[in-house]
Amino acid sequence: MSSDANLNVLWARALLEELVRGGVRHAVVCPGSRSSPLALACAGTEGLRTWSVIDERSAGFFALGLAKQSRAPAVVVATSGTAGAHFYPAVIEAALSHVPLVVLTADRPLELQGWGAPQTVPQARFFGEHSRFYADLGQPEAHDAALIHMRATVARAVVSAWRAPRGAVQLNVPFREPLAPIAEPFPEAALSALAKSGRAGAPLTRIVPPEPVPDAATLDEVRRRIAATTRGVIVCGPRDEMDGFAAAISALSQATGYPVLAESTSQARYGGGPLTLSYYDAMLRHAPFAKAHRPELVLRFGGALTPKVPQQWLDGSGADIVLFSDGGGLFDPAHRASTVVEGSAVAACEALTRGLARGAGPWARGFLAAEQRVRTALEAAFAEQPDVLSEPRIAREVVAALPAGAPLFVSSSMPIRDLDAFAPAGTVPLRVLANRGANGIDGIVSSALGMAAAAGRPAVLLTGDLALLHDVGAFVTASRTRVPLTVVAVNNDGGGIFSFLPIAQVAPRDTFETLFGTPHGVDLSHAAALGGARLHRPETPVALRSAVREGLEGGLHLVEVRVDRNANVDEHRRLFARMAASLGEGPWA
Repeated sequence: MSSDANLNVLWARALLEELVRGGVRHAVVCPGSRSSPLALACAGTEGLRTWSVIDERSAGFFALGLAKQSRAPAVVVATSGTAGAHFYPAVIEAALSHVPLVVLTADRPLELQGWGAPQTVPQARFFGEHSRFYADLGQPEAHDAALIHMRATVARAVVSAWRAPRGAVQLNVPFREPLAPIAEPFPEAALSALAKSGRAGAPLTRIVPPEPVPDAATLDEVRRRIAATTRGVIVCGPRDEMDGFAAAISALSQATGYPVLAESTSQARYGGGPLTLSYYDAMLRHAPFAKAHRPELVLRFGGALTPKVPQQWLDGSGADIVLFSDGGGLFDPAHRASTVVEGSAVAACEALTRGLARGAGPWARGFLAAEQRVRTALEAAFAEQPDVLSEPRIAREVVAALPAGAPLFVSSSMPIRDLDAFAPAGTVPLRVLANRGANGIDGIVSSALGMAAAAGRPAVLLTGDLALLHDVGAFVTASRTRVPLTVVAVNNDGGGIFSFLPIAQVAPRDTFETLFGTPHGVDLSHAAALGGARLHRPETPVALRSAVREGLEGGLHLVEVRVDRNANVDEHRRLFARMAASLGEGPWA
């Protein structure tokens, strides 16, 4: 039988051809009947790697991880009914963190809508304002105009996912039976080569997004401000691209003499330059230092900052803030930025660096001296308890165990905060990602699996126990896909971050534990067994490093580190107090 002997087969094949020609390289397919033509087209399209994931919610985040790592759109496929609705959390995260996704929702034909047909719900604009583009591709038809229109619409959808601000697009794809690829005569001979095959090696309609070049006149103005200001800082929030950003930020900091406050997920912290700081959160908790080092100019890159103290310090500094938006997003909730520069952040850094050669003066040396004092104090505190694995120590040891270029995914809540606060920057470059768009803990394991799949090498996930349990089905995905991943789970039997919030002080203890602490008492060995993972339970820093390094050799590993949630708040306060106290009363240069 010809591969085109069924109209649904031809339609689905043409659709997937356009996706691949638009840059899609990975497809995540969930099982279902109505989506059969799409699933078979995914499996049979050259240049597309297809992953099978049973659960749609896990599949959505798996595709998100693929796209975050590869920086190219991934496609995710669901059958009709409520199946596609399970992609919603991943679509929201994609919208808020600017990750390109293509969502294909198979649907029943028009004549079955609204009359009680099973597995039929209104699927138009499933994701509302969180979708960058929506189109119903219509019922497959055997004439040139329909096929060419469909191909052009798919090409447009892919570009919409790519174009700033990046995000998810939805294509609703209705099919009539027969869904299986059985012979079904239709006027195939009447179709033109363009309708049947498109343009070889290129999308049917090639839409070129505008070149993201920052405005030269605005950059000249910013350069003049830099030249007139020695008290400046460069602040880097979460950012997924590894496009030479770390080197560009390092060169800019050297040229301006501005220290760099770089979060772990900024792609500028690990492998950054000599003016890159790690412990600025602790430094800025020291009131005399924070007051004496208020900046007058802030160059702001990436997404919203994770720790509150540095953001409050910036908001209260009165500094002139220049926001660089290379993904189309605006991360300035306090509305302190006076200027927003759109376009490539790397190009902006390179343009600003030209003509500047200030170097590290007394201003930068003050930050560096404080950084060294705080680092020494933290290392001394850890050295006093060499065999204790606290939550801050876990974050530090995981990073210390990673080789150059290793992919690391970090969960929201406490793990990302501990990584930012206690894992020092270094010369070893690392790829660190997190879902910081909506800051949720859903889909974390699945996202890390997607990252590992796209990276093509073993990856590590640092997560809390609740985030793991929230996505425990991902261990089934891990087992079925055989993606190598080491999951380091900080098990404090509940939601540790709530103990840091005011509710912990005002709610009755029993009420707090029931509604916020949420102890679960789950033996995580069952999660390991679910995916056939090797279970490790290290009790010392040395054993933790060893377990992570063993995991990086391949396979699926669950490294469970048990800690005391009740002691965690005190440990954080003790470390922050000691780090801040090390700064004394100055001077810091």
